[in-house]
Amino acid sequence: MVEPIPKTMRDVWDKWNIRGLVIFSLVLQAILVLLSPNRKRTPTTRRLFRLLLWSAYLSANWAADYAVGQISDSSGEPPEANESPKTNDLLAFWATFLLLHLGGPDTITALALEDNELWLRNLFGLLCQFVATLYVFLLSIPSSLMVPTSLMLVAGVIKYVERLRAMRGASLKRFKDLMLGEPEPGIDYDRFMEEYNTRKLSKEPTRLVRLEEPEKEKGVEAPARPEVMTHLQVVQYAYKYFNIYKGLVVDFIYSSEQWRESKHFFQSLSSEEALRILEVELSFMYGTFFTKTDILHTWIGSAFRCIALCCLFASLFIFKTLRKDGYDDFDVALTYTLLFGGIALDFISILIFCVSDWTFARLRKPKKEKDTKLDKSLNWLLGFRELKWKKCTCYKQEQFCHTVLDRVFIFRRWSEHIYAYNLIDSSLRIKPKRIHHTKGYIHRSFDYIITRLYIDHTVSIFIRVLVLTSEAVNQIRKRMNLYILSMYIKNRVKYYALCPLRLLLGFWFGIPLIINYLLEFLGVPDKVSEMVFTSQTPLTKELWEFIFEDVKHKSLLVVGSENASPIYSSRGDWTLGDMNIEFDHEKLLRFVTEVDYDQSILVWHIATEMLYQTDAACSDRCRELSKTLSDYMMYLLIVQPSLMSTVAGIDKVRFRDAIAEAKNLQEAKKLLIEF
Repeated sequence: MVEPIPKTMRDVWDKWNIRGLVIFSLVLQAILVLLSPNRKRTPTTRRLFRLLLWSAYLSANWAADYAVGQISDSSGEPPEANESPKTNDLLAFWATFLLLHLGGPDTITALALEDNELWLRNLFGLLCQFVATLYVFLLSIPSSLMVPTSLMLVAGVIKYVERLRAMRGASLKRFKDLMLGEPEPGIDYDRFMEEYNTRKLSKEPTRLVRLEEPEKEKGVEAPARPEVMTHLQVVQYAYKYFNIYKGLVVDFIYSSEQWRESKHFFQSLSSEEALRILEVELSFMYGTFFTKTDILHTWIGSAFRCIALCCLFASLFIFKTLRKDGYDDFDVALTYTLLFGGIALDFISILIFCVSDWTFARLRKPKKEKDTKLDKSLNWLLGFRELKWKKCTCYKQEQFCHTVLDRVFIFRRWSEHIYAYNLIDSSLRIKPKRIHHTKGYIHRSFDYIITRLYIDHTVSIFIRVLVLTSEAVNQIRKRMNLYILSMYIKNRVKYYALCPLRLLLGFWFGIPLIINYLLEFLGVPDKVSEMVFTSQTPLTKELWEFIFEDVKHKSLLVVGSENASPIYSSRGDWTLGDMNIEFDHEKLLRFVTEVDYDQSILVWHIATEMLYQTDAACSDRCRELSKTLSDYMMYLLIVQPSLMSTVAGIDKVRFRDAIAEAKNLQEAKKLLIEF
């Protein structure tokens, strides 16, 4: 009997499956440590990078879990004939490394906020993996590697507990509980009255006086701030306001005093200073919800991290001093790779930890004295992350027209791009155009090569031929099917003879329909459409100044936080009121204010797109700013609905109706293609 899998292949798998999984797990940890810090800097349109990171994050847990299972399955059994007699000792040692890998790197604990809500599931996984690792360890006793294995077991438990604490602290329920803090009961009236009566009995001069709480002045002076903010002061102010307003993520209500103070502080800033502070706040927010940063920047977290690192060094030292007789040379080399790899990855994490904004914010508190040498050194280090601007050209223009952010990638705190999703472009299958020409030399070189070699034209022609061929073959199938059906009346013998051919054609051409149904069921076409028609444009200085000045102007109209609702709940009625139009703008208000929020965004988006393509009287600056903001709002609504806390989610039926209506606008398609 022929075996489906040859014995030689099974022998190779039995010998190398655990070793391959251990190496694979170490490689995945290296990918996560080295690449995950770039996640917040990388635009969402870099799909290959995000796919790599997503695959590594999900595969890391699977590889470690499966490898521990394989090790526990092979433990307690005598080694194979082609293995060294002490293989089981090394397998137990490797199992503790896999527990260390399950703890994950410091630079990423979750891919999405929803992952943090699963911290209880991860706790159960820790218990299961700890039991499996302990089982392997006990089966290896007595062993010459018992001490280093025990040390690595301690390090692995510490790393996994760090991950659990980070995920638990970032879960929204726990995060809200931490924001509440300890309750303040106020004055202990029983103790107060007891002391009052005691003093009265002792005939001490005592009286009760009611002190009115002084009213807060409406005109609060802006908090003291330096005339020129250093990089360290920017981080310190960002850390201060981050701790105040991070509760907005869980709809936490802050005090009026905090609202007034921050309002007057930001009114005293320039647009660039506000951007510097806000981007550091966003960096703090990212570190809190997606990394171990908040755990490690505590004395307890730092102490346990030092213990884990000392366990790694001690294991390396003990393993180096042991005699290696009876061990396979490759297994020894792999063990050294695991030890040195673990130490190297920990040192990289510590380096990232030391140069993070968290370290600068907690190392130095805000003060009014002159900068010390340490402050100057910290400012020098933070200077590498200073905002950099450069001039760039716009679409169909050769002269410089805008100033965009252009920092070195490694020093960015965020992607520095605004994303766009245009409803009409995606409906009519029109590739989005870039407003700004900011491609690098490598990107432009590839574009030049593709254009000169007519690769883009060749690909488009090939796709067109493929579509036409598919349509022609489908028409032939339909005609043959009709011909066979007509034979049922004309010639029954011929019909029954051609029935197998009809069934074969139905099966063969039904495969694409089945595949298409499965793709539709999994939502793949919608995701592909979002990926293809989502574009990005760098943040321009003009756009940021426009947004900041508009928000700053509207904040002057608000006295307190309790009457700020007309500002942030406005849906364009202010704009309609400022417009110089021939008829009463009140007639238009009901189409944007008396509808659902998502429908209001759709209406403004379509109106903005139509005016952008037709209204030449409007200045280029206003047209580009309006289109950029409109496409960004549509991107949030369609691609990232979870980021809009005020919207439960766009009505998909309404969105599909809008797309179907846009597809019928043939005049609009001609107009957009011309532009």
